[in-house]
Amino acid sequence: MKKFDIMTPVGIVLGIVVLLLAVFSNSGPSGLVFFIQIASVLIVIGGLIAAIIITFSMQEVKLVPKVVGQAFRTETHDLNQLIDTFVELSTKARREGLLALEAGLDDVEDPFIKKGVLLAVDGIEPDVIKDIMMAEVIAMEERHRKGRAIIEKAGEYAPAWGMIGTLVGLVLMLQNLNDPATLGPNMAVALLTTLYGTVLANLVFLPMATKLSNKTDEEVFVKQIIIEGVIGVQSGQNPKVLQEKLSAFSVANRKATNDEDVQGDQNVAS
Repeated sequence: MKKFDIMTPVGIVLGIVVLLLAVFSNSGPSGLVFFIQIASVLIVIGGLIAAIIITFSMQEVKLVPKVVGQAFRTETHDLNQLIDTFVELSTKARREGLLALEAGLDDVEDPFIKKGVLLAVDGIEPDVIKDIMMAEVIAMEERHRKGRAIIEKAGEYAPAWGMIGTLVGLVLMLQNLNDPATLGPNMAVALLTTLYGTVLANLVFLPMATKLSNKTDEEVFVKQIIIEGVIGVQSGQNPKVLQEKLSAFSVANRKATNDEDVQGDQNVAS
């Protein structure tokens, strides 16, 4: 079930609040004015949009709102419920035969499970079923990769355009060294474009791309469990054996997650 992912906006807002607190702690609310430069915004945002349009096709660029929206939604996967579903299917298949499974598919919401069970009911060999379903998983990964690539490239281009803005500001400053009144504004453009580009990359684009990558990994993992479940049902495995086999995937996933958390804590500690 998909629902709104509160962590993405919370993280972005928290990052902005930290920056604002850093500004206010040294100069008060009035200091915020010095961090607003329209010229810097135009250079970073305009250059970033131009680079994205050059890099990707218009069809791919049109997918950006949909891809960004995925970072603000999360889909919960109840692995225990998923395993119970295959235990029930396996039990029914052993009692009534594979053909009896087709009548009960109306209660199954996941289209990937339906597809796998229908392939099993049609009497297709397990290796062929696995190849067909894995081909769909690979296609899904490729779709997600292409959508995520725009966000990843934006994370690469934003700091670069910030640096370009810095160079523009420095050139303008050096050309007007005889006019002290222009030194401040030109230096502000030089520094703030780098700030804007770096913040966009490290607070928005790169974290968002990483979240999308993690969501893809999780979806692939769930689909791998489904494939193993379908193969187990098709081959007539004992429901208890199938349950233990699929549960091993869940245990392995939790262990891998815990290992990553421990590694992350060790890196922080070091």
